[in-house]
Amino acid sequence: MRTIDPTYDGLESAAAVCHALLVETDAHGLVLVETGLGHDSVDRPGEVLDPEWVELVSPRLDRAETALSRLAQLGHDPADVRHIVLTHLDVDHAGGLPDFPRARVHVMAAEYEAAMAEGPSRRYRPAHWAHGPLWETYGAGEGEEWYGFAGVQALRGLPEDVLLVPLGGHTAGHAAVAVREGQGWLLHAGDAYFYHRELEPGSPESHPLLDVVQLDSQVDARLRIENQGRLRELAREHGAEVSVFSAHDPWEFARYQPQA
Repeated sequence: MRTIDPTYDGLESAAAVCHALLVETDAHGLVLVETGLGHDSVDRPGEVLDPEWVELVSPRLDRAETALSRLAQLGHDPADVRHIVLTHLDVDHAGGLPDFPRARVHVMAAEYEAAMAEGPSRRYRPAHWAHGPLWETYGAGEGEEWYGFAGVQALRGLPEDVLLVPLGGHTAGHAAVAVREGQGWLLHAGDAYFYHRELEPGSPESHPLLDVVQLDSQVDARLRIENQGRLRELAREHGAEVSVFSAHDPWEFARYQPQA
């Protein structure tokens, strides 16, 4: 991934990321939030990925960086991944689906419909679901309220420790994924924002390089900006209960890494 510089002193330059979460459950196996790129994308990028996207993003095409390989490094059997929860179906979030062909894939219905209608495109690559995933889709207007967000839905076949939180704007059916951790929550906001300073109160600040991707890929600017504002309010008013992070900010990612 491209190396990016922070917009202020105190942080070092770092490579952009697109990270996943692994949730271990007692009764429901492993739950994977996002898949990143998979083995097919790494091995055959010219066939599986869009060349324009590869040139723009410069992804690190390394099998060792895939979710499948990371699971093996942690001592898990990939067959134990029974559920995959996706913020959306962009290539860098759903490219690893073929590596987990027996998992149920949870996504907003609007996102599924957009991907099936628009692919193949720069963002939606049918090779990533050619194996026939076990889709579980969720309609808008359903669900409950969660910290002021409407239409939040528990996932079929899972307890209410993992939730889909609709956050449109980046794509037609983009959502965040909330995971209960102890007495609080982790909120993987996907691509609802790209840089941690966008959530700062008062004078939020986007990143000049990451903003190129953010603005180029949005489908509804008004809705995206509104949802960033709602995330900013959530972080300000409930930051002690809900830890919010995005998919691509390497400095946010570093906060959750084990400290030496």
